[in-house]
Amino acid sequence: MSFMFNPFPYDDPTAVNHIEFSQDLCKTITDSSYATAVTIAEKAKKILSDSPNCIIGIDGYISAPFEQFAGLLSISFAQQGIKVRTISTTTLYLDSDILDKKLLPYLPEDRVTDPVLLFGSRYEEGYEGLMDQRKIEELVNTMQRFINTAGGVLIVYGNGALIDSLRSFYNMKLYIDVTPKRAILNIRNGSCGNLGAAERKSINEMLRRSYYVDFETAAAHRGYLIRRNEIDYYLTGDNPLSVQLIPLPTLKALFDVMVTYPLRCRPVYIEGVWGGFYIKRLRNLPEEMRNCAWVFDLIPMEVSIVADLGGKQLEFPFYCFVQTVGPKLMGKKPAEKFNGYFPIRFNYDDTFHSSGNMSIQVHPDEEYVKKNNNELGRQDESYYIVVASQQSKTYCGFKNNIDVEEFVEKARQAEKYGIPFDHDAYVNSVPTRPGMQFLLPAGTIHASGRNQVVLEIGSLTIGSYTYKLYDYLRKDLNGKRRPIHIYHGDKVLRRDYREDWVMANLVQQPRIVREHKDYKEIIVGEHDLIYFSLRNVIFSNKYEDETSDRFHVLVLVDGEKCLIRSLVNPNRYYEQNYLDTIIIPAEFGPYEVINLGVGIVTMHKTLLRDGYEND
Repeated sequence: MSFMFNPFPYDDPTAVNHIEFSQDLCKTITDSSYATAVTIAEKAKKILSDSPNCIIGIDGYISAPFEQFAGLLSISFAQQGIKVRTISTTTLYLDSDILDKKLLPYLPEDRVTDPVLLFGSRYEEGYEGLMDQRKIEELVNTMQRFINTAGGVLIVYGNGALIDSLRSFYNMKLYIDVTPKRAILNIRNGSCGNLGAAERKSINEMLRRSYYVDFETAAAHRGYLIRRNEIDYYLTGDNPLSVQLIPLPTLKALFDVMVTYPLRCRPVYIEGVWGGFYIKRLRNLPEEMRNCAWVFDLIPMEVSIVADLGGKQLEFPFYCFVQTVGPKLMGKKPAEKFNGYFPIRFNYDDTFHSSGNMSIQVHPDEEYVKKNNNELGRQDESYYIVVASQQSKTYCGFKNNIDVEEFVEKARQAEKYGIPFDHDAYVNSVPTRPGMQFLLPAGTIHASGRNQVVLEIGSLTIGSYTYKLYDYLRKDLNGKRRPIHIYHGDKVLRRDYREDWVMANLVQQPRIVREHKDYKEIIVGEHDLIYFSLRNVIFSNKYEDETSDRFHVLVLVDGEKCLIRSLVNPNRYYEQNYLDTIIIPAEFGPYEVINLGVGIVTMHKTLLRDGYEND
């Protein structure tokens, strides 16, 4: 489960990767929906020259523009005098009431433990688990009759069109992809509902179901199809008027080239009740944004990645990229260790000049997440202080001699009866300054205070489980009391993470691991409880580094601009601006980072720590 319930509809134009790619292969990529439909119609026409019929399967991600594109394709056929019939996969799903009952174990309705029904359990039974087997068999019979008796084109379109039971019937297989942000916006604007649902529900109900069922099903299916070369063409579906067609071999060739570059993802920006204004001003975000609380710079399941091929721009879900070239991007061992998921996430929490702190919160460990949510790992976090202003502080752990059970009871009374209490009397806080690193292993009570910008770096979380313990009786931007999760938070809270232990283990003194006359690399946070290492590289002109068996992630936390460039292929580079988050792929090899601005530069570097594979 994620908290990207309400992304701001803004596509950051600066987050683009300029890629040198074969011009011959570029010519196989279309530029518009019309050109895509014409190309497919021409391919089908060639099939029809040798056969009386052609069956086309169009699958895709949640909210893909199936109806619109199938209609456009039908027009292309009709203009050539080709008879066409269409069938939507919406007819294949279980009756809505039956489906709701089947999914109830994944979406429990227990308002005692989950007052606003936010959490659930990850569904893994695939599309066919949501469908009526009898209806699938009826479609199989229909397709067989079409092959035996009919002429022209049959288009089967919609989520699940390329399931195993149907795939062998198609002469041409297409997949229309959609980025996660666009899928959320499509659900919110009413253009898409849940799989098999007869009617629309509230936004929160639909998004909860999407995160645990629909998105998981679609993403797993997409990866399966691409890895097994089970599609002919990949289509970009964010803009129904500009659906681009990419032959699967071209897509894989492009991804193979992209993974030889330093890469930046396209961020997602989200408003929030405690949102600040530093990032909004820095990145010239739209004036109509009320603030910017979260910046998903590299939340792997939520962001996209854009390739500019000399003027032709293509945007893909970042997770699709990971599904396709994961071992080259992450390293073979990390890809195996983390089941193909990119294992670290990066975002900014901006409370700069905001109205208050983040909520006092806690995250679960691996056992709890697996048991309750069927997710794949514990939720560890860390805060690196990028900007700190007056009276800024970070909450981390409990004070030494307080009664934790008293704190929990007061938090419960605040949740149930709206009774405020002095959280500062219980929760340890540390005055902050830029450059401080806080480690927040699962179970640590914590929060970012007002008036700072935090680079939050966390462990593998397909979803995000933030159990808010106290939120100052605050209302959200829609005027509703923000939900509190005492039931879950109480069960995962580490009572023993107290001030003395926190200052000795979670707020560490920097230590040098590499020193050169031109630069030094220091560990600012590393602990056996967390599988990644957090470092700073401090330099004035340039430094050199190398990826071998694992990726690096670099964030320019102090400085104006840097050039990150391969030492083997100098044309593989990225010009990084202040606070850009850049992935250095595992196979990138030796590289240099050059200061393009003035003064001393600090580059925050994250990598999997030594021994991570044994955790």
